[in-house]
Amino acid sequence: MKKFLVYLIIVIDFIVLLIQIPNLSISFNEASVLYRESSFLQSIIHISLYLFGNNDFALRFPMILMHTLSLILLYDLSRHYLSSERNQVWLVLIFALLPGSVSAALVVNDAGLIIFCLFLFVYIYQRNSLLFSNSLLFLYLFVSPGFMYLYLGMMVFYMYSHKKMYALLNFILFLLAIYIYGFKTYGIPKGHFLDTLGIYAAIFTPIIFIFIVYALYRRYLMGKIDFIWYISSSTLIFSLLLSLRQKIQLEYFAPYLMLALPQVAQTFVHSYRIRLPQFRKRYKLMFGVSLFLLSFNYIVVIFNKELYSYLDNPKKHFAYKSHVAKELAEELEKRNIKCVGTNTDMQLRLKFYNIGKCTQVLLKENDFRKDVTIRYKGNSLYQASVTKINNNKSN
Repeated sequence: MKKFLVYLIIVIDFIVLLIQIPNLSISFNEASVLYRESSFLQSIIHISLYLFGNNDFALRFPMILMHTLSLILLYDLSRHYLSSERNQVWLVLIFALLPGSVSAALVVNDAGLIIFCLFLFVYIYQRNSLLFSNSLLFLYLFVSPGFMYLYLGMMVFYMYSHKKMYALLNFILFLLAIYIYGFKTYGIPKGHFLDTLGIYAAIFTPIIFIFIVYALYRRYLMGKIDFIWYISSSTLIFSLLLSLRQKIQLEYFAPYLMLALPQVAQTFVHSYRIRLPQFRKRYKLMFGVSLFLLSFNYIVVIFNKELYSYLDNPKKHFAYKSHVAKELAEELEKRNIKCVGTNTDMQLRLKFYNIGKCTQVLLKENDFRKDVTIRYKGNSLYQASVTKINNNKSN
């Protein structure tokens, strides 16, 4: 019965995410992944577009599929740390509801890819397939720059395990990743430590993030550390140290904390069980509040367009950058406009919806003429003017 509940959660989550696809437009960052520098993720999306056509479903389906496979892998990994099937069900549910997990499932960036690949690596490693897992480490070198932190964590793990050859292998892979992708530093050092903590808290919710940090520290004191602990802890520490100097791309770091969730759950269950019933109330409260916040966040994400009714400035909406473009393209097509000249961000987004670039038609946002208005729930989100200029050639 418990196993049935796990797969029911996975199926429902998959269906809900698919339903969300029509509500989103391609964002500028997603369009950059699709049309600018080549990457492994770009290749996956292009294959999907080739198979399913140039549409929003094809754009987001690979991310949703990787998220669903990650849930299945997490369920298998949880059995190494949680003996109770009920606790395994709760862990899968919590992962499905995590803000960062939902975002990784719907937004086209490296986060969802890294989460899936990390879970796959651990799944294979725990089956004592060193040859296969080391082969994956090499392949990951060409998948994403985010895997350089996996090499860093595995290098530290092998050093403390006195396996010098494997430590050297991961050190070489780490150097190769830096050589291929570079290691970006941004101008004058500027602290983003508190910003980083805030984003981590938003990705996991504050209570869960605090408990993740506590659990990693607690396991260190108790000596219950394995290669997952080394990967997650070293990445967290490195990200916080790096944030003292510059703003970091948390899509490369946060997946490593998600990898630690089975251990975090095990620590929580252990802390709960060793206490007498009268001293378990705060753990029940912590779990209940966390589950409520996760559920509330999930509902907000699913019905996020309703928030526009309560915002004076629509651009303050957390998903604004993933709205408008599709509706704008549809409005332009109704006017038989096949190309426009506009700002760089919107130009690249409109390209996905078959609106090309030209100098014959100018699209200016927030112009006083307001020829085009995009509304959600009766609220104006975007206004622009359309100006046709004669005797100009398309680019």
